[in-house]
Amino acid sequence: MPVAARELDGVSLYAFAFSGYFTTSLFGMVLAGQWSDRKGPLGALTTGIGAFAAGLVVAGTAQAMWVFILGRAVQGFGGGLVIVALYVVVGRAYPERLRPAIMAAFAAGWVVPSVVGPLAAGAVTERLGWRWVFLGIPVLVVFPVALALPQIRRRAGGPVTEGAQGARSMVEGVPDARPVVEGVRGAFDRRRIRLALAISLGAGLLQYAAQDLRWQALVPGLLGGALLVPAVLGLLPRGTWRAARGLPSVVLLRGVAAGAFISAESFVPLMLVTQRGLSPTLAGFSLAAGGVTWAVGSWVQARPRMEPHRERLMTLGMVLVAAAIATVPAVLVAGVPVWTVAVAWAFGCFGMGLVIASVSVLMLRLSTPQEAGANSAALQISDALSNVVLLAATGAAFAALGGGSMTGAAGAGHRPAAFVAVFLPMTCVALAGAWVTTRLRDL
Repeated sequence: MPVAARELDGVSLYAFAFSGYFTTSLFGMVLAGQWSDRKGPLGALTTGIGAFAAGLVVAGTAQAMWVFILGRAVQGFGGGLVIVALYVVVGRAYPERLRPAIMAAFAAGWVVPSVVGPLAAGAVTERLGWRWVFLGIPVLVVFPVALALPQIRRRAGGPVTEGAQGARSMVEGVPDARPVVEGVRGAFDRRRIRLALAISLGAGLLQYAAQDLRWQALVPGLLGGALLVPAVLGLLPRGTWRAARGLPSVVLLRGVAAGAFISAESFVPLMLVTQRGLSPTLAGFSLAAGGVTWAVGSWVQARPRMEPHRERLMTLGMVLVAAAIATVPAVLVAGVPVWTVAVAWAFGCFGMGLVIASVSVLMLRLSTPQEAGANSAALQISDALSNVVLLAATGAAFAALGGGSMTGAAGAGHRPAAFVAVFLPMTCVALAGAWVTTRLRDL
């Protein structure tokens, strides 16, 4: 990404390559929920894969930065469609007792990319050029998609009929929890589509304002907030913001956990480079083990004997996340070894593995087949929106305390308070998540 921005003379627009993805993904999530509940997940899934691939091609062939950002936005829309549709597929095709294992498999599916991906992308960029990082991915997904889509069409395609139950499962010998396919369940909810547009536009304005600390940025910031608040209230389950028992607390926990973790993780490599003088490669390796421990945490929650203790596992997970975030800034003290970050983050990722997979399991447990799409969308919106809001807040706090003035090792040791202003609030957010888990008992 940095190489692409430099070559396209768009370093000043670098952040929009990320915010464009998040903004359009919010709209895709809501649309996928509507689409999956009314016509089944297959259409949303295939359209999402196509849009994601098209976005990669646009970005990979871009000759200007604005075209590159457009490609990233198309990617985000496709990614939003895909992630929600996949959750609906799991709810349709697998009985409840197998869903924890499926969520663990989802986690394992991104462990290899999270560890190998940055190294592979760097190698491809050095040898073939940055464009092939984007253009090569569509080729890689053709074969697995071709294998998976026929099974998805047969086991989880089509809309649902209320109260009906299927007779077969995607897994041989296991009764199917998927409702019988029969007809189309009405038109899309136009109100929710309008709210989805509002939440996407509001998130985009908020991210734009957070990148500009001048007073003029208050205007798009306030406008973004004015769009976000009613849209969020309309798209998330009633009672989410007061942690009402049941589904609202499940949705809230997803946002709290993801927002605190991602916001903190985003600043870890920068802290190691600017405050302790590590190379970018070594700073990235300090987080690499987290992908493995996240998968281990997901595997632990999937064990059948852990099912009676699921909510306590989630509490433990959030405590581990809070402890990891609180430990990381200790390396701002010169005498603390830098490997402390790797150890702390490994435990934090283990906690996230316990929490995120369990949240998905509980969401599907509390959803009727007719609601699985909308509730999956709510879960993903909570995740993405918390990332947008908390990243904007931590970024603003970081810049306000002089963090933006640090470039390379030359700034090491000059602005430790800027990093503390990121990690301390996110520790508190993670601890709040531990309290939210107490609202999930006996669900």
